[in-house]
Amino acid sequence: MNNKVKFNKYAELLRDWSERMNLVAPSTLGDIETRHFADSAQLADVLPHNVSIIDLGSGAGFPGVVLAILGWNVTCIESIGKKVAFLSAVKDELKLDNLTIFHGRVEDFVRQMPADSSNFVFTARAFAPLVKILDYTKSKNCRLFLLKGREIESEISVAKKKYKFKYELTPSKTGDGFIITVTK
Repeated sequence: MNNKVKFNKYAELLRDWSERMNLVAPSTLGDIETRHFADSAQLADVLPHNVSIIDLGSGAGFPGVVLAILGWNVTCIESIGKKVAFLSAVKDELKLDNLTIFHGRVEDFVRQMPADSSNFVFTARAFAPLVKILDYTKSKNCRLFLLKGREIESEISVAKKKYKFKYELTPSKTGDGFIITVTK
């Protein structure tokens, strides 16, 4: 199954499951390809290729499933059972052997990660403020690649009061937000 077919099937599953549960805002279902797929896929321009991705609070699979379709090894972390069921269905339907679904809380997953986590990176989209993501990941020597909205400067300001980190902002190609790359 090629990527175009996988993305079409993913969109079909998203529309179907969204009729029964709140996966994404109903107003975005008419533009899944840009609003969700292209927005998530823009991380491919900044992500290293030789890493495993840990997607925090994956929800409907953004950006984790999109990045798995594009070839990365991805672990999606999701605590809500209904969303885990959706992610599992997507994994099975799309035959994504490079996708792992972790049903649990982010802090529990991070706690059990290996001490040397340098070959992992964290991603997230619409998950939590930057300072909270840094709280979750502070014990790991990993880079963060986060899709954030136009309020990112405010989030950076709050996070800088608690943490020292380097970051780079890349304007979003699909909206008025940013990709923030954080190195601790």
